[in-house]
Amino acid sequence: MSIAPLKKLSLVGPVEAQDVALTRLQELGAMHLLPMCPVESRVEKRVSREAEDAYKALRFLAVVPGPRRQVRSDPEFDVQAFVADALALKDRLRAARDRRDALANRLAHMQPWGDFEFPPLESLAGQRLWFWQLPVKHRAALQSVELPWQIVGQDTRHLFVVVLSPEEPPVDLLPVPRVHLGSKPGRVLEADLETAEIEIETLQGERMAMTRFLTLLRANLSEAETLAERAFADSQTLRDPDLFAVQGWVPEARVPEVERTCADLGLAVLIEAPAWDEVPPTLLEQPDEAGAGVDLANFYQVPNYRAWDPTRMLMLSFALFFAMIVADAAYGAMVAVGVLLFWQRLGATAALRGWGRMGLYLAGATVAFGVIVGSYFGFGPPERGVLAGFAFLDLNDFDTMMTLSILIGVLHICFANVMAFAAKSTRSRFGNLGWIALLLGGVTLWIGGLEGRPLNVGGALMVLGLVLVMWFASDRPVTKPSDWLWRGFDGLKGVAGAMGLFGDVLSYMRLFALGLASASLAITFNGLAVDVMASGSGLGLLGGLLIFIIGHVLNFALAMMSGVVHGLRLNFIEFYKWGLPEEGVPFRAFARKEVQE
Repeated sequence: MSIAPLKKLSLVGPVEAQDVALTRLQELGAMHLLPMCPVESRVEKRVSREAEDAYKALRFLAVVPGPRRQVRSDPEFDVQAFVADALALKDRLRAARDRRDALANRLAHMQPWGDFEFPPLESLAGQRLWFWQLPVKHRAALQSVELPWQIVGQDTRHLFVVVLSPEEPPVDLLPVPRVHLGSKPGRVLEADLETAEIEIETLQGERMAMTRFLTLLRANLSEAETLAERAFADSQTLRDPDLFAVQGWVPEARVPEVERTCADLGLAVLIEAPAWDEVPPTLLEQPDEAGAGVDLANFYQVPNYRAWDPTRMLMLSFALFFAMIVADAAYGAMVAVGVLLFWQRLGATAALRGWGRMGLYLAGATVAFGVIVGSYFGFGPPERGVLAGFAFLDLNDFDTMMTLSILIGVLHICFANVMAFAAKSTRSRFGNLGWIALLLGGVTLWIGGLEGRPLNVGGALMVLGLVLVMWFASDRPVTKPSDWLWRGFDGLKGVAGAMGLFGDVLSYMRLFALGLASASLAITFNGLAVDVMASGSGLGLLGGLLIFIIGHVLNFALAMMSGVVHGLRLNFIEFYKWGLPEEGVPFRAFARKEVQE
């Protein structure tokens, strides 16, 4: 399979049919919607196609410790009303906590001043009280204050100063800002704080009561997502008093379904092929067993619509790189056991089934490579055993393993350029052939030597490659003489990429280095365990066994992490750079979420 060919469909009909038409299109789940209305300039007013409110409500309730007994079935459960109530409760609880914190902060500021009430303004002849908490080291600053002031208390660090003034004093009256105590006395604030605490407890009780519906909320998330998707579709639809219009990309194989739906509803349909300057979304079509490859292909960068489908190649190369990095048959068997233990759970959906198969591919490749290098928990096979006959590679043979890693890198990048050449239709496609010639020529010189036939063949390939890269580096049209100059600059820029090509090939040496590191750690732990067991005592036997188990668990975890990270890195960075340089847009069908596997 490959990237699905798409058609752009424009649907027009009477405005009375809009709701029914969108409902039918959502049930079909075949169209990637295109916006036909201007984008809302205010971000907060834009319609999201995600059920954001439902997930906010779920997070708000799911973190409550010790949720109530769950309600498993309730025909009258309204997910929209429940989400609205949960979010309203969340806002009330936040407001109550903010009020509690503000009151506690105000009380903390008032505590040094004691509990007092402000006298009526008339009794002070229009004067007002202004408060400062002045550090003792600034006491001399009081001498320059012309307004009436009084020190009403002090501690080891601060002076508590009151200033009389009918208007607010200047902000630079003293070296520190004044204290805002408010108009309420301490005992009133304490009563308000108690009320706020009681309100919070009451709201927490309501929150706890709502947790009994967590199971129903999770079960109805698909309904909330479907409604959010529908609201998003409404925002993308062009509508006037008489007509509405919807536009989107549809897989070519499903165009007849949409046409039949439109005929049933009396809608006009315009079907167009993608224009040369359009970038349709990318839909990777693969059978279930390659589902993990689709996930891998979309994980880092979605391939461009006019590129090629890297799914199968990603699965193959990832399994190979993972196996070379782990480099131990016993570790591969552990991966297989882990996958088989969870096999029933991995069969729940098509996506999980694909990853279950991918796990077996990784395990099988790791076991096979481990047998080839003769490593079983860091131990070699018996010299005269059957397994010894399959161990024809030695991880400690640096020259051979380094050569193997670089050759794999050359082949990998050559394949990327071959596929890029096949996918392109412009003149720059021949530049990919130049990179292939450059790689093959360099390998010929490296392995064959710098004399005789290898020198002639390798040198010729490298010269041919550089010429092709320089001449076909640009797709710039030539309409005037100066365009040739710009093509020349593009050619020089393309040739400069040779250094990047050299670095990318050398990156594949990590396959050898990480595989050697994994094997070396395994051997080290084995040696430590054997040395401890050599004491012959029961304690030594136990200690050696613990070293062996803990050491290999640690090494296994490191090997798994390295295998995944670096195995994918070589695909997503080096391979994508040469084979899939242009990013695409993921195809996202307008569909009911509960029908998606």
